[in-house]
Amino acid sequence: TIRVSCRTEHEPLHPPISQKIHWQLDLSFRHFNYTTPLIESIRGNGASSVVKPMPAAFVGAPMESSKASFITKMVLLDAAKAAVAPFERVKLLMQNQNDIIKSGRLPKPYNGIFHCFATTIRHEGIFSLWRGYPVMAIGDVFSKVLRYNIFEYAKTREDIRWTSMRVLELNCVAFLATQLLVHPFLYAGTRMATDVKITGNSGQRQFNGITDVYRKTLKSYGIVGLYRGFNITLVELVMLGALSRGLSPWKQYYSYILQNDYLSRVMVEFGFDICGKMATYSMDTVSRRMMMTWGGVKYKSTLHAIAQIWKTEGVKTFYNGAGAEILLCAAYTGTVMLVIYVADVIRAATEKGSDDGRSALGFTARWKDPRGK
Repeated sequence: TIRVSCRTEHEPLHPPISQKIHWQLDLSFRHFNYTTPLIESIRGNGASSVVKPMPAAFVGAPMESSKASFITKMVLLDAAKAAVAPFERVKLLMQNQNDIIKSGRLPKPYNGIFHCFATTIRHEGIFSLWRGYPVMAIGDVFSKVLRYNIFEYAKTREDIRWTSMRVLELNCVAFLATQLLVHPFLYAGTRMATDVKITGNSGQRQFNGITDVYRKTLKSYGIVGLYRGFNITLVELVMLGALSRGLSPWKQYYSYILQNDYLSRVMVEFGFDICGKMATYSMDTVSRRMMMTWGGVKYKSTLHAIAQIWKTEGVKTFYNGAGAEILLCAAYTGTVMLVIYVADVIRAATEKGSDDGRSALGFTARWKDPRGK
């Protein structure tokens, strides 16, 4: 069989969606924003609304996405996150189960991922698997919109000569601004997700909703309570961004050579992403455990939390819930790849409007000319 390349000098100006993605997936809700998130590394479809040339330093940067493209892809990716949200809650429950036990809300540890799923569904119902997701999704949307607007504003500043160093500085400012906005949402989502019902006590919970989380936290600890674990989260995201940047050339290389093999691309994406997640997972555990300071162990600082967890529970505790994180990564990667595949197929069928486009969707019926020919 001879394979003929379709890439010619007359190929379309806008390649399929799957060729526009740099494959830097933010697969967990804790990674709302690092230096180059997926939602801002996707280039916009159609003609750009900016007529004047883009500064050289911004080529390939997040600002290339049009507003409509940005909203569309944000909705699609958030829908994918909603589909895998149950894995996120199970990960948080297993990650923080020792502190939940110390608070008296969990009688014994979970025996594994599936036991955690079964116990949660049996005691709280299947819809409880999405507990904490809405507030984290709100923070996710706010952070993306804020970051997008920061870069949109930067494009209008014609008085600034945008060098690569200034673009890096702009990324740092956007990163810090979004993290300051997101962390209280991340805190509230974590507290709600780990708020299990007390068995045998009429299903009593510690928090009645998002407002109750903020009210009780502000009353007991003040505004500082909403930023527990913030420092270690910044270190985690900086390391994740550095790893993502370092692995990016290899990911782009394998994504290019496997661009026609969706299954292999899913495996490559999953492999690269899980390496970064496991490298920083212990930091995420420390951050989440610091958020759990409420009636249990009082962690004075990040170093104190690390020392206490290491001394009393062992190194293995830092990786509680890692299996659920792996499943979360696999499910989210597969969901995103499916969305990309469907988008490419629909785009090909829409653009061609011929037998080739219809066959891409699996139609075998012969196209009939509306003029009867």
